[in-house]
Amino acid sequence: MVASAKRRLLLRVHRHRLRREDLEDCYSQATLELIAHVKAGGSFAGRAHIANALELRFISRTRDRRRALSGRSPIQAALEHAETLGTIAGEGVEIVDQGAAIDAKVILREELRRLSRLVGLLSADQRRVLASQVGGESCAQFCSRHGWSREKYRKVAQRARTRLRELMTEADVPAAERRSEEHVGPTYEITPPT
Repeated sequence: MVASAKRRLLLRVHRHRLRREDLEDCYSQATLELIAHVKAGGSFAGRAHIANALELRFISRTRDRRRALSGRSPIQAALEHAETLGTIAGEGVEIVDQGAAIDAKVILREELRRLSRLVGLLSADQRRVLASQVGGESCAQFCSRHGWSREKYRKVAQRARTRLRELMTEADVPAAERRSEEHVGPTYEITPPT
């Protein structure tokens, strides 16, 4: 009777702590603990004592649940942030696997391999300037280290990027197409018979 009488009040007072379902679960656990305590031979002085013991156990369960959801229990934290796969009506959440973008990773890795091969076709100065830019070195730092003027640095960097862009474009065209464009044979005109 005490548990039934206190239920609505405690759930309303502590509604800011957890979701309604979690509060119900914590209240049920606290009630079962009191019943188990009485079955094991424990006793209470009166209804007020039962009500206070129930409230203390309920607050203890809500704190435990909040700690578990905030990360103390990895499985509870994972379940808290999990999406449902579907409902009884058949409507569900579309699952997106973030690790499934393997094709994009493969393409990027292939482009990096191709880029590393093509960089070898640049001059030593062009490679040096591009490496400094990729490494985050400023123009002033590079120029003071190598004794270059800012204008030389700018021109070499611009030529390196342009040449690399051209090499990347050429690498995109299959070799058979490049050969056919380079060796155009004689053209013939076909005239209709008269």
